[in-house]
Amino acid sequence: MFRLAHFSDIHLGPLPAVRYRELASKRITGYINWRRSRRHHMQDGIAERLIADLRHMPHDHIAVTGDLVNLALDGEIEMARMWLEALGSFEDVSLVPGNHDAYVPGALDRACRAWGGWMAGDGFDRPVDRDSFPFLRRRGPLAIIGVSSARATAPFMASGAFGGDQADRLDALLAETGKEGLFRVVLIHHPPVRGATATHKRLFGITRFQQSIRRNGAELVLHGHTHLPTTHWIAGPEGRVPVVGVAAAGQATGSARPAAQYNYFEIAPRNDGWHVRLTRRGITGPTLDMADIGCEEFTLERRDAAA
Repeated sequence: MFRLAHFSDIHLGPLPAVRYRELASKRITGYINWRRSRRHHMQDGIAERLIADLRHMPHDHIAVTGDLVNLALDGEIEMARMWLEALGSFEDVSLVPGNHDAYVPGALDRACRAWGGWMAGDGFDRPVDRDSFPFLRRRGPLAIIGVSSARATAPFMASGAFGGDQADRLDALLAETGKEGLFRVVLIHHPPVRGATATHKRLFGITRFQQSIRRNGAELVLHGHTHLPTTHWIAGPEGRVPVVGVAAAGQATGSARPAAQYNYFEIAPRNDGWHVRLTRRGITGPTLDMADIGCEEFTLERRDAAA
């Protein structure tokens, strides 16, 4: 059995000191939003409570699907690097960036330089940049494929994009690892499902992403962005593929959104496929007590078993 933990949308705080020149961009609207609302709901120490809980659970790998920061300030990116170091080694943690990590032009490049060790595929010996995605990591029976939907957008927009060369490479990686019989987990920040979020927050390239899954298959897609614990299904070659979101790891109690959670997957092979048990662990009240929030189980058929 392989145990995979999934975190997203940490939105680490508090914000470091902000210089006026750093606000001469989209950041000014984000800063106002942080001061008025987000800082009260995304609180320092919440994510650490989840991680402390995970330390008591057996786990083989951790997936993080983006939005480590808020405004992608240089100080935030460095703080996130230190947070990742505390979370786990390059080998034990896989990361894809989110829209807040690419909040303004140039931010994604800085994030890639700072966090590249957690976003580098197996055997990748060059500096990680925006063209390094998708990456492939083989961990036990899993093939972890990291896709980047992160991009800088205009004020009041939080959309992502998928397509081009990245889409072609995803096709190739899914086909290759499918032939190996691996359990393929695709990481992406924005949900690749229609209607999963508001138009100004959507993923451009949903059709292209779903076509790749329909042609080549995958066993699991993990995303963040919505701050919601959801399970959607999209079409694969022989059956449906689960697309699983998670509540924001930095979310305090008392908000309209669910308080902080993480997903805990137990993945076991079967003769004809895989059995997956998903447990959602989260904060249950202002004292930060942890408990199982919900549980789902599903069986996935191997593609070669269906042939």
